[in-house]
Amino acid sequence: MAAAPVSLSGRFKGSFAYFTIKDRLPQILTRVIDTLHRHKNEFFEKHGEKGVEAEKRAISFLSKLRNELQTDKPMIPLNDELPDTPIWNQYLEYQRNVSNGNGQPSWFQSPWLYVECYMYRRIHEALIHNPPIDDFDPFMEAKIQSFFESQQAIIAVCTYLQELLKNIEDLNENQLKEEFFKLLQVSLWGNRCDLSISAGEDNSQKSSLLQSLNDFKSFILVDDMENLWSLLLNSKKRTTTKESITRVDMILDNAGFELITDLVLANFLSSSKLATEVHFHGKCIPWFVSDTTKHDFNWTLKQLQSANHMWMSRCGMNWEGNLKKGVWVYHDHMFWTLPHEFSSMAQVAPDLYAELQKSSVIIFKGDLNYRKLTGDRKWEFTVPFHQALNKFHPAPLCSIRTLKAEIQFCLLALP
Repeated sequence: MAAAPVSLSGRFKGSFAYFTIKDRLPQILTRVIDTLHRHKNEFFEKHGEKGVEAEKRAISFLSKLRNELQTDKPMIPLNDELPDTPIWNQYLEYQRNVSNGNGQPSWFQSPWLYVECYMYRRIHEALIHNPPIDDFDPFMEAKIQSFFESQQAIIAVCTYLQELLKNIEDLNENQLKEEFFKLLQVSLWGNRCDLSISAGEDNSQKSSLLQSLNDFKSFILVDDMENLWSLLLNSKKRTTTKESITRVDMILDNAGFELITDLVLANFLSSSKLATEVHFHGKCIPWFVSDTTKHDFNWTLKQLQSANHMWMSRCGMNWEGNLKKGVWVYHDHMFWTLPHEFSSMAQVAPDLYAELQKSSVIIFKGDLNYRKLTGDRKWEFTVPFHQALNKFHPAPLCSIRTLKAEIQFCLLALP
């Protein structure tokens, strides 16, 4: 097999990676600094002068980090005592070794996947170093705003689901398939609501997606819905006893509207018996602005349950019930916030790899997961997806993502 192509990097001027590092990442750091500053009074009310001093130190740390980024300084080791710190520092050493004497790993010269993940981990380091504000999520405000600005779209998809569930047991196989395709596409287009792409600016879903699915159909570049349906249906048909399990794992991306669409899809899978268990995987720490943490997941369910809309509230109560019954399970693992490609999971996080091997099908949501699945390299667009996975295959898997980064597979070559 031919060697894998070079990694996407800020050294390729004019690329999406270059403009991300040059423009978008400094904007995100600036917004984090502004957020900390705006919460100064809150820190004082909660923690007194200690909170204000911690805020000042965190802002100083982040301002220095922004300068390092903008002036292409070498990456430096992490200096905190979290469990993942040795792994991050080993990875920095690895990057130094693969540079082949071409200088220290730096913001514009190193792989984009590494430096972007590194920035978010350094943001977390800035807070970890500064108790008593070390549990502050600098992106929570933006995530909450996005959730509430998507209310009409959330109401529409929750209402659709609850109406569908009334008669789901009466649907024949073709009708179930049609509804599965519809909700899968809603989950796909929900992935557009990504605050890291908009640098934290409003990127919420203002209107119902359900009315737009036909209009969006022509924008789907690679469509394996039929294969995914066949896989789930065959697995359901093999689930003939109470002990039989069809397990679907969803590797989550964004909180807010996208998370709602993922939960709606999961509810459909459970209610249609296409899945007997759904396992959700989120992030351990605030990540890529709007990625789902356990706090985001639980906060979303509470918001739905307390909503003054009947079907939103019903969804929240049902989903909380699924978690209590063990039909749904939420996991987080530090591997999801490491810089590694997924092809190294079996070596770096064998416990997570073994957990995913229990799955009937794994659904990876979003752009970052797609980049980590495929190594974030300058592949030709015609390369098969399985080749780019580099032998990562704990179980049958698929990726659902709206295109942001410049990587794409399985496109036909034009004559």
